[in-house]
Amino acid sequence: MLAVRFYEPGQLRVEQMPIPEAGPGELVVKSSVALTCGTDVKMFRRGHPLAKPPQIMGHEFAGTVTAIGAGVENFQLGMRVVAANSAPCNTCFFCLMHQPNLCDHLDDMIVGFTWPGAYAQYVRIPERIVRQNTFQVPTKVPLESIASLEPLACVVHGWNLLSPIPGGTAIILGGGPIGLLHAQLARLHGAKIVALSDIVPDRLREAKKIGVDAAINSATEDLHDRTLGLTENRGADIVVEAVGRVETWESAIGLVRKGGTVLLFGGCPSGTNVSFSADKIHYGQIRMQGAFHHTPAAVERAFRLIVSKQVSIEPLISYEMPLERASEALELMGSGKALKIALRPPS
Repeated sequence: MLAVRFYEPGQLRVEQMPIPEAGPGELVVKSSVALTCGTDVKMFRRGHPLAKPPQIMGHEFAGTVTAIGAGVENFQLGMRVVAANSAPCNTCFFCLMHQPNLCDHLDDMIVGFTWPGAYAQYVRIPERIVRQNTFQVPTKVPLESIASLEPLACVVHGWNLLSPIPGGTAIILGGGPIGLLHAQLARLHGAKIVALSDIVPDRLREAKKIGVDAAINSATEDLHDRTLGLTENRGADIVVEAVGRVETWESAIGLVRKGGTVLLFGGCPSGTNVSFSADKIHYGQIRMQGAFHHTPAAVERAFRLIVSKQVSIEPLISYEMPLERASEALELMGSGKALKIALRPPS
């Protein structure tokens, strides 16, 4: 099979490898599409602590079952399926505390990082993921849409940590694919007004297409003033940081109202320190909520949101390219000229 493997920052190789075989409880899926992701761009540029080269990249994919391991009962050859990139062990401390996204053994098998990834013609899905986070895809659902299951599941998990905001205002910082998903979840969670800020005009245009009420170019407009103008000078009920930069983490607290919530979703580089106003947090009774990864419940809800078309994925996919052009796709995405790119393996 054809596969794209990461060797070192900036270097991917398109190689021929054996088609994997399904072990007990596993599936092998012939990939129809793999989507690029911001984490893939970061790995391409600087590596990843969990990925030991050479590693097949990619973790957003969907395709058709071609091999079934012993003990698998709910899947058949030829079935269209989608899978998340990980699943919890269900036995460690955090799993038993109902925090499976923090599972001690999550890193054991993460597709595209510690497990061979989806930038390939065939993907072997681990038993834990088959059992908990793999779904049959209805024929009416395009595989390129459902392939975004994993990032949407992470966004769903973040919103599961928040209280509903019926009639309220949500401000999303960052107009990349994750920010656009957050904007849609904000609406589903009751926000009457959803605003999104970015500095890339193309992203702001896409935000308007998915129904954002205010698309704010924070390079040319005062985001704080615009937020006050949208909220009768109170500040937003919820502010979502979906960039992963120190300056946006720190600016988020200045946009939220008293008693509001800041969802710190974007991951800053390891070792990053940020500063917040103690007065604002204490006297304003502001809730600062971190969010990491996803849970099986969030994965299932994300699957149903895509299938039911309550969340639109099509605006997130800017281009399609052959799998062999993965390096070019990641460069394009990293330059800000594309949101996501659908990579098509050879048929």
